[in-house]
Amino acid sequence: MTNLKQKLVPGVMGGMGPEATLDFMAKVLQRTDASADQDHLRLLIDHNPKVPNRHVSINGSGEDVIPYLLEMATNLERSGADFVVMVCNTAHAYQRPIADSISIPFVSIIDEVVDELNENTSDKPLVGVMATEGCLNAQLYQNALRDSGYPIKVWDQEHLEQFMKLVYRIKAGDMSQQSRTMMEELAKVLIKQRAEVLLAGCTEIPLVLDAKRLPMPLYCSTDVLVSRVIDYALGVRSVQV
Repeated sequence: MTNLKQKLVPGVMGGMGPEATLDFMAKVLQRTDASADQDHLRLLIDHNPKVPNRHVSINGSGEDVIPYLLEMATNLERSGADFVVMVCNTAHAYQRPIADSISIPFVSIIDEVVDELNENTSDKPLVGVMATEGCLNAQLYQNALRDSGYPIKVWDQEHLEQFMKLVYRIKAGDMSQQSRTMMEELAKVLIKQRAEVLLAGCTEIPLVLDAKRLPMPLYCSTDVLVSRVIDYALGVRSVQV
C-alpha cells in the first residue's frame, strides 16, 4: 500500500438520503489504499435523515432546511472536522449559509464535479445534466457549468417528473431491475439530445445506474466526492479555504 498518513479529518453531512450516504461511505472504504484498520480514514459523520425535503424547501412550500444543515455543519466542526462535505447535491442550494456558519472549509460537490470535468476534458463537450428538480431550479450545475464554458442539456418537464418519481422510489428502497432500466432510459434521453458526456448530479443515481452500460463518459458526483475526500484527507490535494 501507499504509505500516506492522514492529514485532515473530513466531516460528512449525510442522511439525504441514507442509502446514498452509505454508498458514499462504502466507496471511501473500498477506494482507500489500506491493508489494516489503521490505514483507513477517520471520518466524522452526521447521518441525519430528519432534514426536511430539500425540493419543497427550495420552492418555498416546505419547512426551511437551513437550521438543520447549519446544526450539522457546526457540530462537525466542534467535533474536530478539518473540512466539511455534504452527500446531497440539491442541498448545495444552501452552500453559502453553511460555509458562512463554520470556520473550516466547506468542499462543494458541485465545484468538485466541474473541476473534475475541467481536468479531464480538453474541449467543452455538451454536458447532459441528470439532476433533481430542486437542484435544477436552484441552477446549481447550470451556473457552475456555464461559468466554466460548458454547453448543457437538461430534461424537459415530463422527463424531470419521471426522474423525481424514480428518485423517491429509490429512496424508498426500490433498486430493482425496473428502476435500473428506468434510470438508464432517462440517461438515454439526454444522449439522444446529443449530450457528449453525462453528469450524475444526484447521489441516488449511482445506486441503480451502471456507467459501463452507457456509450459515453459519466461523471458521477458521488464518485468525484469520494476521490476528492480521500485526496484531501491524505494531503494529495490541498483544500481551498
